[in-house]
Amino acid sequence: MHSQNTPSQLFSFEFYPPKTEEGVANLQMVHNQLARLNPDFFSVTFGAGGSTRDKTFDTVVNIQANGISAAPHLSCVASTRKNIRDILKSYQEKNISKIVALRGDLPSGMMSAGEFRYANELVEFIRKETGDYFQIHVAAYPEVHPQAVNGNEDFKNFKRKVNAGANAAITQYFYNAEAYFYFIDACEKNGIDIPVVPGIMPITQYTQLFRFSEMCGADIPRWMRKRLESFGDDRQAIQAFGLDLVTELCQRLLDNGAPGLHFYTMNQAAPTLAIWENLKL
Repeated sequence: MHSQNTPSQLFSFEFYPPKTEEGVANLQMVHNQLARLNPDFFSVTFGAGGSTRDKTFDTVVNIQANGISAAPHLSCVASTRKNIRDILKSYQEKNISKIVALRGDLPSGMMSAGEFRYANELVEFIRKETGDYFQIHVAAYPEVHPQAVNGNEDFKNFKRKVNAGANAAITQYFYNAEAYFYFIDACEKNGIDIPVVPGIMPITQYTQLFRFSEMCGADIPRWMRKRLESFGDDRQAIQAFGLDLVTELCQRLLDNGAPGLHFYTMNQAAPTLAIWENLKL
């Protein structure tokens, strides 16, 4: 019904670069646990400041050295052509060939986005500089980007990224499968045939999820919010409910032709492993 033509399903896991020694040790452990599932790649998010950029680079190089592809995030924010060119070159030298190209969020207090305003300009630049060397993933928003003028403009923007040379897309997380299916139908009607992999956010606690969702425009359906609120501080009940709910969502997506799943791990292994086992992947 919503089939997307990919030869095999693509599974990937996302990390953020750890800030402390303890965080580095924890991520190494999480990485080792998830590496056993043999994902297509691990992606690593990207901060706008200099030091966080270096941490992204170090994290990516470490992952790649352990034998599984790593895909660093690269964002337009505060970037110049020169520093993006330098970053691309360093990644090529380390044989890193996947990139997640994003617009990124402006850090508070920062007025200008830098030399690239939109992700499609970044994708275009990467293609111009490096040809087909990188496999480029971009972001997709089935529930519409929080800063988009409207859904129609947001979709046009997605199309620009695809036309600029994106190979695949990863969606913002969502809990409403219909939003994803509707987005895929729109892609099909518009002749977009790159894999659009659903982003999956495991549910481990309510307040953090609520805060994130407010920021990134992900909808928590009312019935789901009410159920989560009813558990109060009962972490175990929240996790059990979240596990069932997210497993069911993943199963439905895969059954209806989603080309894979991309897990936002929040640098934890257990929640993702539990969903993976439930899905019998």
